[in-house]
Amino acid sequence: MVFIKESQLLTWLLAFSTAVKCQSQIPARVLIYTLSLGYVHDSTPTAVQVLKERGSSINVNFEDTEDPNAFSDENLARYDGLLFLNTVGEVLQPSGKTAFQKYLNLGGNFAGIHYATGCLENDTFYEKTIGAYFDYHPPGVLNATVNVLDQSHPSTNMLPAQWKIQDEMYNFKSDPRDIGATVILSADESSYIDDGERKYDQGTPHPTAWYQERIAAVESGGTPGRSFYTSLGHSTETWHPGRLSSDRANAASLQDDLFMGHVLGGIQWALMANTTRAFNPNAAVGATSSATTATAPSSTIALALVLVVTVIVSFS
Repeated sequence: MVFIKESQLLTWLLAFSTAVKCQSQIPARVLIYTLSLGYVHDSTPTAVQVLKERGSSINVNFEDTEDPNAFSDENLARYDGLLFLNTVGEVLQPSGKTAFQKYLNLGGNFAGIHYATGCLENDTFYEKTIGAYFDYHPPGVLNATVNVLDQSHPSTNMLPAQWKIQDEMYNFKSDPRDIGATVILSADESSYIDDGERKYDQGTPHPTAWYQERIAAVESGGTPGRSFYTSLGHSTETWHPGRLSSDRANAASLQDDLFMGHVLGGIQWALMANTTRAFNPNAAVGATSSATTATAPSSTIALALVLVVTVIVSFS
């Protein structure tokens, strides 16, 4: 009979638990879609880069494309979430819209950032996916305050109750609450000047960011995933103060940290719907272990199992 020291026992058990943990935590895959057929945001390339750099902090592998041909049944099935970033105009062909709708029906998740409310304006399914369409914003980047309506949500739990920002302040053509969305950030309209003519009722308080627990666009019999949208994120400095001169970067660094916490928290929350493969092996869409590098090799797990068996035999 082979005997081992207590320290060896603890080491081997730790190795086994680590291996199993790695095996079960498959990184989610998210496709960032950035095609714009209108106004192109200077911040988009920086936003994509920063999301890729910080994706590991929420166990997500981000990929990006401007190619509408990426919206096919086979390709979309590889992703746990789709992220529309500053997409403008008719950015999908009819076949792509059909694939997008099917993906949502199969449990796919969605997130939209900033001008993602400026595309596919003739498609009801997209309005129900993102929550509302963009109307207008007062000129320029404004010093404004947004109120956090729910500080328990993963996209807001790092924010102060009254968050002072520098960003564009969007108005919308409808109230996202009408389709079942929950507004979590609202604009404090007394903190900035807006002389624009409002032709639409966007509801009260003024919506700035929201989520859907169950995407309203999912058709009957489908598996609803989650949707998250924030209207913030216009400027490059919001995404990465390091792209600026040192004095401006220092002034913007706090907003950057809070903003990125807001965005990453919202994306992570959407992915945790348990409707895709990264979280549910029985799901129809999403990442698989063969598509990632974070899964522990089978040899590691096999070795850990042998060690545990040895421990059991030794103490029997």
